[in-house]
Formats: sequence, C-alpha cells, structure tokens
Amino acid sequence: MTAPRVLVTLCTYNERENLQPLVEEIHRFLPTADVLVIDDNSPDGTGQLADELAERDQRVHVLHREGKLGLGSATLAGFRYAIQHGYDWLINMDADFSHHPRYLPSLMEKTDEADVVIGSRYVPGGGVEGWGWKRHFMSRGINWYARWLLGLPTRDNSGAYRCYRVAKLRELDLERIRSRGYSFQEEILYRCRCVGCRFVEVPIVFEDRRFGSSKINWRESVVALWILFRLALDRLLGRPVSRTPESTS
Repeated sequence: MTAPRVLVTLCTYNERENLQPLVEEIHRFLPTADVLVIDDNSPDGTGQLADELAERDQRVHVLHREGKLGLGSATLAGFRYAIQHGYDWLINMDADFSHHPRYLPSLMEKTDEADVVIGSRYVPGGGVEGWGWKRHFMSRGINWYARWLLGLPTRDNSGAYRCYRVAKLRELDLERIRSRGYSFQEEILYRCRCVGCRFVEVPIVFEDRRFGSSKINWRESVVALWILFRLALDRLLGRPVSRTPESTS
C-alpha cells in the first residue's frame, strides 16, 4: 500500500529564528512529509532562509507573497497548493514552536477515523503554557461563541494545529471563505462540517512562542466576532458552502 502524501504548511511572517529548527523537527517526526513555507515578504529574511532550505532539501517548498496579507489567505494558499499538487493530507501548524512537532504522529494516527484531526488544547490531556488570564479568557470565549453560533461539535475551534483530508478540502468553495484573520480557523471548521467532515481531537499542549512577538491584536479579534456572526446568518439562511457542479468540472 502506497504511503499517503503529506504536506505540512507553515505561514510565516518574521519567523527566521524559528524556521530552520522547526523544519528539522518536523522531519524528525514525519521524515517523508513535504514542508511548504508560505512567507508574507518578511522583513527579517524568513523568505530568503526558506529558499536556502529548499535548495538543500527537496522536501521543502516556498511560496512568496507580496506582503502581510493575513493568516487566513496564507492558509488558503496552502490549501490550493495541496489540492493542485495531489497531496492526500495537509497539516497546518504555527511557525513559532507553539505547536510542537512531537504531536505530528498523533495527528496522523487518527486519519483513519476522521477527515479533520485537530490538535486540541481543550480536551483531556491538552493545555496551554505561558498565557495570562486575558489570553485564556479570549480563547475560551471565542470557542464558546463559535460552538454556539455555528453548531460546531469540537472543543478547540480557534487553534490552527490541524490535519485535513485534501479530498474534502477540494469539495469546499474556497472563494466563498470570508475570513482573512483569526476567524478563519472557526470558519473553515464550519465549512468542513457542512460538507460532511468527521472530526477527531487529540490533546496537545500549546507552548507560547520561543522567539519573536505575538501577532494577536484586539481589533482583529473584534472583526473575527463579526465574521462569525455573519456565518451564523448564512447557516440560518441555508447558504451553500460547497463547490457547485460547474466549478468542479
């Protein structure tokens, strides 16, 4: 039986200090996986370092973008790359070591049971290290809000550490996705649920970043709440989320 083709996507902006050790750790735990670095023209030279890594290792690939266009759009670029290049599974993870590669085998072990495997902070065995009460409050609140508005069955809807079956991503109409910032994670779960995805959560411990500064800001959090409310209206009105027959032909 042929081993599945796995792509690990890393959306980067000023992650030069983290990138090389992270790629090495990914390949320690998933030696056959490809890594795609999606860089938003980082001024610290992350993109140039990614190119150097790609020159030395055929498992590393790079997408350069013109500027800081948002985490959601970067993740979508990774989805499109995986679809176009025929991968079976796509694993998305943060590029700052807050999602440790040691959990990669656990995510892959559950792919027989699910279409989306979530590295979850909010199931038994999961947790968070290095946060203050404000981050905890914001994260718990957004997860409750998403479950309530969008009918999501999962506990951790705002985390980005996930493994997706690429065949199910192909069913989504990616052009309909509204989110470009932090609400992307909840929106993509909602749309995956609408096309019949099965979900499994495996525990992870989220560790605050090793180097650099957090990209989170309160303004984007407010925008995320508004986008989730609009998605709830779509749900109420029965608006489609999957691709039309014409778009799949």
